[in-house]
Order: sequence, then C-alpha cells, then structure tokens
Amino acid sequence: MKIIKLDAIDSTNSFLKDMAVNSSIEDFTIVVAENQTSGRGQMNSKWKVESGKSLTFSVFCEWEELLVTDQKSLNFSVALSVFDALNSLGLTGLSIKWPNDILSGNKKIAGILIENALKTNKINSSIIGIGINVNQDIFPVDLPNASSLKVILNKEIDLDFLLDKVIVNLKEKIEILRRKDYSFLEKKYLEVLYKKNVPSMFKNKQNILFMGKIIGVSNNGKLQIELENETVKEFDLKEVSFA
Repeated sequence: MKIIKLDAIDSTNSFLKDMAVNSSIEDFTIVVAENQTSGRGQMNSKWKVESGKSLTFSVFCEWEELLVTDQKSLNFSVALSVFDALNSLGLTGLSIKWPNDILSGNKKIAGILIENALKTNKINSSIIGIGINVNQDIFPVDLPNASSLKVILNKEIDLDFLLDKVIVNLKEKIEILRRKDYSFLEKKYLEVLYKKNVPSMFKNKQNILFMGKIIGVSNNGKLQIELENETVKEFDLKEVSFA
C-alpha cells in the first residue's frame, strides 16, 4: 500500500487515472488531498469541499477475476467500508442511500464515485473516490441536506484517524469481494439500505410522482421499487429520486 498526500488538486480520481495511464501503479495506491477544487460525484455532479476540513481520497485497485456483471458487489463493498468506519464513531441513524451516499438521518455526510477500466467482460481496475464531510460547519445553500461529522457529533475528528479507519474497513471488504462472497456483501448492504421496505413518495425523470417501496437491487445494479399495484420496477442512476 502506498499513500500519496497532496495539498490541493482538481480531483484525486483524475490524478490516479492519469497515474495509471502514464506509469505503472501499485495495487491499493491511495491519493489524499487536503483540498479538491473540482471533485466529482455521480453522473458528473460536483462534490464541494472546504479546504482542510474534509476527507477526500481515491484508491486504485487491480482485479484479476471481477466480472462487469459483479460491479454491484464492488459498489456494496465500498459503501459498506465507509458505513462501518463511520458507524464505529457512534453516529446515529446511519444508512446507505442507493447507490452509495452515506446518510445520518436524512443528512448526507459522505459520497463515493467508482470509475472502472474494463477489458472485455471483466473489470481490469477501479479508481474508488471517497469524500466525507468531517469538520465543516457551513454548507452551500444549494446543498440543504448536507451535514458533517462535526455538526452531528459536536466535536472535531482527526482526518488521518478517520482515513486509517476507512482504509482498514476497505481492505477487509475488498478481501471479501476477492473471495467472491457476493451474497454476504449484498445481505449486509440491504440491511442498511435507506428507506428499504418503507412506503415512500418518489419522482421519476418526467417529474411524475408515485408511491412505492424499495425492496432491493437488481443483478445489474438497478434500484428495485415495488409499486402500489405490487409490480416491481427497476430504475437506473438519476432515473428516480425521493419526492
């Protein structure tokens, strides 16, 4: 394991991606940035951080036998790693909002972006980007549901201490993934999935409201929602949101 610490960079995921293209890179190389000026979330959304108060880092992982069809298990392993690390701090009401936001109550405190390099039907390597709101007090007005560990726990958390916790959990879950114990990862993920089996109001891309309840994640990683007529519909990323 190799850890590279940087003062400021546009994106730790982009930095690692460039490293992988231009040089040989050791498995489980980690890049940590004190400030990320152009952090990215899912579907090119922005991840805004306050310099020196967030934990933003990326991890490079190489795979030998991880199929593209097993991508959801990779997602489960990473989300559970962050969840377990934060859970050990005593945060209440923790859950994973599909696919991989970490919530405390209804407040987002962490996000994950996984970018995969594919070769035929296999995932050759992954760059796992993790952002955790740690010691911020103030959040942009366009992010009303964002919060931080400091706000929730009423104390500051050492960033290196938290980084170590996440890395330990990530190594553990990656080992489970490499053993192909996918059913274990899915079971643990579904146990902490936000609003699972809770009747909720949703909104689709056409802004049409409908009632349903989350019942699981399909084999191809889509969110499964059981509708009021008891049929099950699957939704991809950004195709559905809570109303």
